Amino acid sequence: MKPVENDVVERQLGWRYATKAFDPGRKIPAPDWQTLEQSLVLSPSSFGLQPWHFYVVTDANIKTQLKPASWNQSQIVEASHLVVFAIKKNLGAAEIDRYLARTAEVRGVSIESLAPFRKMLVGSLESPKFDINEWAARQAYIALAFFMSSAAMLGIDTCPIEGFEPHKYNEILGLTPHGHHASVVAAAGYRSSEDKYAKLPKVRFRTEDVVTHL
Repeated sequence: MKPVENDVVERQLGWRYATKAFDPGRKIPAPDWQTLEQSLVLSPSSFGLQPWHFYVVTDANIKTQLKPASWNQSQIVEASHLVVFAIKKNLGAAEIDRYLARTAEVRGVSIESLAPFRKMLVGSLESPKFDINEWAARQAYIALAFFMSSAAMLGIDTCPIEGFEPHKYNEILGLTPHGHHASVVAAAGYRSSEDKYAKLPKVRFRTEDVVTHL
């Protein structure tokens, strides 16, 4: 596989910004969306447990319902796709066993051979000092970063959204019966030519102010 050129990565990451206004008339083509969807599936997570579920919203009526629960931000209804990153609440032994069953299937090994790994996982995640839902939320943000970076490589705009009411999202999307809880949201599509933020220089600290080589 030919690697992406360094200048392409830097250029695209410099090009992306938190898009404030999307062009509602432009939709992400199906092949590009499939690539972005796979970026979600392929996102890394601690222990590989993938304690998440991704809800992709394209239905205009559902977006309209979500907008008031999102501080009335226009990106909710203007973007081509809306991704709700939900965590699996109170993940425990059942989800661990589900993951191990999938591991055995994919790698062609026995469940019994994974017993030491299972013991470690259960012991770690059931520790009294371990907040499993807080941990799961951090994993969701890893997937968010993976998704946004992948979109930038494809020339697709995104905007991460924390300004929303999770419990209302849970209600509107029917998340709670599935044991899911909305953690963060990302809008994806194409920037509007009217979005003044697209033309502003990106503000970042100098490299030497934030990177130390030891």
